[in-house]
Amino acid sequence: MPVTSLTRVFVRKCKCPQDKQKIIYSDSRVKGLVLEARNSGGKTYYVRYRDHYGDQRNIKIGDAGVIDLDAARQRTIEVMSKVALGEDPHAERKAMRQVPMFDTFFAERYLPFVKGYKRSWKSDESLYRNHIAPVFGRQRMDAVTTADISKFHHGLCALGYAPGSANRGLIVLRYMYNLAAKWQVAGLEKNPSAGVELFRLNNEKQRFLTMDEVNQLFVEIRRSPNRALEPIVSLLLLTGARKREVLDAQWADFDFNNRIWIIPITKSGKARKMPLSDEAIELLCGLKSKGKSVYLFPNPETAKPFRTIFYAWDTARKRAGLADVRMHDLRHSFASFLVNSGRSLYEVQRLLGHAHIKTTERYAHLSDETLSSAVNVVGSILKSA
Repeated sequence: MPVTSLTRVFVRKCKCPQDKQKIIYSDSRVKGLVLEARNSGGKTYYVRYRDHYGDQRNIKIGDAGVIDLDAARQRTIEVMSKVALGEDPHAERKAMRQVPMFDTFFAERYLPFVKGYKRSWKSDESLYRNHIAPVFGRQRMDAVTTADISKFHHGLCALGYAPGSANRGLIVLRYMYNLAAKWQVAGLEKNPSAGVELFRLNNEKQRFLTMDEVNQLFVEIRRSPNRALEPIVSLLLLTGARKREVLDAQWADFDFNNRIWIIPITKSGKARKMPLSDEAIELLCGLKSKGKSVYLFPNPETAKPFRTIFYAWDTARKRAGLADVRMHDLRHSFASFLVNSGRSLYEVQRLLGHAHIKTTERYAHLSDETLSSAVNVVGSILKSA
């Protein structure tokens, strides 16, 4: 490899010998800068160095007919400075080329992973397809900035989506980056979503039934042509279980000797044990499906669990004057009955199957009301004395 002091004139006039495919000239002024002149007439600047394994590496700078010689020398100095500090620019470039597109990472890594444990993976898939992919799908994951993600997050609200819905988009993006970091995806050194805050939500609806409202509701439920509605609603109130947990319940999940319902699949993805009260046991023993179906509440038309009982529920609640009461509010009411009768939040947490006490703390104010009532009892006693 001939060594010469490269000049602009030399670069412009040098040619590859006719008997060779290419010839490489090494610059005597800046170590590592080489000029490749090819038989086709093309000329390219490269930085040539040896990595810490002793292997020769070439990093392309660019076309010598476009890039000025001084710029090529400056780029060579920058690369060789990194090499002197123990870095490997070639490895860095290779890693950058391996950074996946969002679409590729979602389809090949994220989705197969969440399908294995996350019951709501279809929601993630829909959210990605409809909202994330149109914005980020064809971008490499390292090219997205915090500003890009913040713009996307606020943009969902600008399109009319509720803050909670916008937050779900951000949460999926954040989880994708967290998984990429956990799996050590090459070229990804930071999570750009980490600096974007979730919108604060003030729309957490809490509705608790009073005993009078429970009575009103059951008057109308008993009038429903759907005979399964009354035992379903009763079991929801007696256990605080989620609607789908009750609708999908099987007789094999119940241990009557130990008075326990083992709920196999919960929102958290883990099984949990639910103690059964005397009233719950009595209700279960009175169900006509016992010994005839694997399910507690089989649909008489399909013999499978009901997909929905909304129409029967909606009719009954409206007739009872309780149109604002959702079926999930039966779970809230179960918790409120417990707290107002003096049970601790820890007990409520265990019975509801909350993974974190923070979720259960929404019922803390009910405990405060009970305590206020308790001190009034003392006040009444002293007043009469």
